[in-house]
Amino acid sequence: MYQVTFSEQSLHELNALDTLVQLELIEPISNLKPSDLEHPREPLGRFNRGGKIFYRLRAGDYRFYFEAREDQILHTHYILHRNSLEDFLLRNKLPVTEQQLVEQHSKFWKYLESLTKN
Repeated sequence: MYQVTFSEQSLHELNALDTLVQLELIEPISNLKPSDLEHPREPLGRFNRGGKIFYRLRAGDYRFYFEAREDQILHTHYILHRNSLEDFLLRNKLPVTEQQLVEQHSKFWKYLESLTKN
């Protein structure tokens, strides 16, 4: 069994959700086994980014993006809603920096939409 750790972004995303939803989302990643990572199949995927192996796990309306570290640790870098631009960019492996992900946050888009309504 793995220990799951979270980045600031993923903790922020989790904390914004109801406690029961948090538990439902965390359950699939908490139950992963080494054999799952060796031979991923839906809803788990594996991809290479910047020389590192990352995994994507669908859980409800969200996707976890994480890496397996030493000592049985899964470090979650991002938790993204499945219909977000950030998720699209990560799934399609387009070059994107962490700063660009912050800029693409939903509040940023809501702000831009509010400007066009005037």
